[in-house]
Amino acid sequence: MKIAIYGRPFNDILVLPYIQQVFDVLNQYHVEIYLHKQLADFLDGKIKEVKYNVLKDEKFLRKNIDVLITLGGDGTLLDMVTLIHDSGTPVIGINFGRLGFLASVNKNDIAAAIYAVVNKDFTLDSRELLEIDCEGKENIFGCDNFALNDITIHKRDDSAMITTHAFLNDEFLNSYWGDGIIISTSTGSTAYSLSCGGPILFPQSNSIVVTPISPHNLNVRPIVLPDDSVLAFDVECRSANYLVSCDSRTNIIDKTMKFHIRKANFKLNLIRLNNESYLSTLRNKLLWGLDARNY
Repeated sequence: MKIAIYGRPFNDILVLPYIQQVFDVLNQYHVEIYLHKQLADFLDGKIKEVKYNVLKDEKFLRKNIDVLITLGGDGTLLDMVTLIHDSGTPVIGINFGRLGFLASVNKNDIAAAIYAVVNKDFTLDSRELLEIDCEGKENIFGCDNFALNDITIHKRDDSAMITTHAFLNDEFLNSYWGDGIIISTSTGSTAYSLSCGGPILFPQSNSIVVTPISPHNLNVRPIVLPDDSVLAFDVECRSANYLVSCDSRTNIIDKTMKFHIRKANFKLNLIRLNNESYLSTLRNKLLWGLDARNY
């Protein structure tokens, strides 16, 4: 089995023993390990008695890797989406961050998680993505014009709000006055959208959420749309440009540019271990039912 490992450089040396454990357990099962070059450079000299290959070609990753493991939090896993693109490579995240909705494996459960992966004792949780296309211009995000969590339209760092005119399937939807709007997948419904008052959606709900950010027109609320919707946007602002983000990737956009957002034509395969479920993740991460009177 060929397993690739991706992660960002980090400052917390306390996670090094857990990273060492990941390599040790993979070696125990005679897994062929491939390390992303960024992580390989960072871990050089920090990991002992481990044999691995350095991934220098993303095409090799997309065509030859059986499973990809991310080391970090949800942001690390979101970064990885651009590496595997539409290859369908299954992904599992070991959480060294805080919340860990996507990177759901606790660092104390590393051995059990790797055992399940090596023995293929898991299910695949297919997650929808969004893509953004610009009218009549080269795409602002190139071939990485997609997002697992959300695509966000946001004002720049001045005090003036922006007005975002939204169109649904070529019909006028609404004008949002405020800091911007979030167009979220069901996966991203527990991220930025949730913090702005958006609803939680099950991953299988096949829906898109449009959530306003600090709206000036207070009667505007988030709206849930079917995932076959095509959204178009026209932004008015006092400055010459504004921001558009695909997950953690952000570009400055000229206010004359118009673009469409729709469901991408591929999905991400998250590995779901058989001892976990989406409901248990919600309860644990959002502390549902946690009450001091119960203890």
